[in-house]
Amino acid sequence: MFQPVSSKVSLPQLEERILKLWRKKKVFGRSVEARQGAPRFMLYEGPPTANGSPGIHHVLSRVFKDVIPRYKAMKGYYAPRIAGWDTHGLPVELEVEKELEKELGFSSKADIERFGIAKFNARCRESVFRYLKEWEAITERIAFWIDLEHPYITMDNSYIESGWWIIKQLWDKGLVYQGYKVTPHCPRCVTSLSSHEVSLGYQDDVPDPSVYIKFKVAKSLYASPGFLDQLRKFYGDREADSAKWLLELVGDKPVYLLAWTTTPWTLPGNTALAVAVEAEYAIVKVNDEYIILASALLEEAGLNDAAVVAKVNGSDLVDLRYEPLFNPFDFKIPVARMDVLKEGGEPSSDIIWKKGGILNYPVIAGDFVSMEDGTGIVHIAPAYGEVDYQAGQHEGLDFVHMVDLQGKITGTYPFSGKFVKDADPLILDDLRSRGLLFRSEKIRHTYPFCWRCEAPLLYYAKQTWYIRTTAVKDRLIALNNEINWYPEHIKHGRFGDWLENNVDWAFSRERYWGTPVPIWQCESCGKYECIGSLEKLKGKPGFTGLKEPLDLHRPFVDELIFDCPECKSKMKRVADVIDCWFDSGAM
Repeated sequence: MFQPVSSKVSLPQLEERILKLWRKKKVFGRSVEARQGAPRFMLYEGPPTANGSPGIHHVLSRVFKDVIPRYKAMKGYYAPRIAGWDTHGLPVELEVEKELEKELGFSSKADIERFGIAKFNARCRESVFRYLKEWEAITERIAFWIDLEHPYITMDNSYIESGWWIIKQLWDKGLVYQGYKVTPHCPRCVTSLSSHEVSLGYQDDVPDPSVYIKFKVAKSLYASPGFLDQLRKFYGDREADSAKWLLELVGDKPVYLLAWTTTPWTLPGNTALAVAVEAEYAIVKVNDEYIILASALLEEAGLNDAAVVAKVNGSDLVDLRYEPLFNPFDFKIPVARMDVLKEGGEPSSDIIWKKGGILNYPVIAGDFVSMEDGTGIVHIAPAYGEVDYQAGQHEGLDFVHMVDLQGKITGTYPFSGKFVKDADPLILDDLRSRGLLFRSEKIRHTYPFCWRCEAPLLYYAKQTWYIRTTAVKDRLIALNNEINWYPEHIKHGRFGDWLENNVDWAFSRERYWGTPVPIWQCESCGKYECIGSLEKLKGKPGFTGLKEPLDLHRPFVDELIFDCPECKSKMKRVADVIDCWFDSGAM
């Protein structure tokens, strides 16, 4: 029964003989079939992308995926294992873009549009199994038992439909919505990233500007005839008395609010400054002007030796008005409003802050204002920060969006057309020339980059489709508490922290090669409808556009239209595709 064993053993040759035996006798398949009818154990294979060579990290993960179902099979469980291939998303698109960069000089997403979505996606389809043989070889060589003959493939029409079905189930439960929020945005890939993707791209020791900016209090506005009376009427005695006191204190000298930022490119989008209402603020005299900042941060700002002429609470500064650094109307930038209802439900009755064509912005209260660094006064640009956007909604601030999806400054500024990071020094030069740059240094800190292309991410307000994961946050946390984690610290550490800080999943991507978002919108009345299958789509009144052979990818799926049930106009699919991480988890 036993063959002689030589004392000179070649382990690689021994392994090759074992693999040959397993292939010849179909040991893996027989080990699964022999347990038909036993309790089932499933370990889902998170699919790798086969358009790149496997690496040593794939070996490690595949060993774990192999050991656990092997153990369960040895305990008598029926443990079928099916391979999968992740064939969608930016990993594939970027590889094709690199090829087209060499062939045709591609440099941006706009080049894809000119090239044609159909041709681009055809190249993506061709590339996805480029390294399939290498993947199959390493899978067998490390003895990973999994069915490679009948894999699930995320680009198959059947798999796309399964994704549509899941989105439809979530839609029917009210868990899918389109939100206008600040989302991490890659200006190179021109698409949003999920919070998980952002966590993959942080880089340490990144140099950025560290600048202190002076915002001029709108003295001319307060000094205009009748304005303080109007302020008292609409806002009350505190606001009017505080403004009158400040005007008398500084006399004919200018007074500034000092704020700190590491993103000068957001300054043209500033529409408010935030203070901590409980904190103490100092008014200091510097040469022939006055500067306001938190008393606790005078040394941080280099003003610990300046003469303090008065101290006030942060609450005394709330509603103080100041002049914008860059008036958006002067640079052909549209201004929107973020008005909200007050707690009682009545509309906000703001007084007219424009005076003689001069726009003015408010100081607001913010519980997010820190006394650890900066000046205790936070620059608010609602279009470029999640906290900023929320403050804008709460306070009904102006909304100034002067950056396009490629990260370039729009309008007619002296720095228009520049990428935001390239615009930083030009913006600072402009402020310096007007005496508004108080101090300029460099800081090294942690900053998020696109984990695929390494472009710096921008926090950017735009419309995106979301899955309301926060609706089940408590259940996610409760289920995590029942899991026996190895190593144990992951449970309440990295994974637990991620669940505790869960935000709704921005699952749509403004890209091309992916599962299309199965939502159609009426081009007339704007009604949305989510479709869960091709069969349901075919059954819609006025359905047209289906071509053979069937391909549910863009641009072919974009040609599928039907009649709106409300107004009978045409329903057309929204342009986005689904995050490829959704594909990976939808098996």
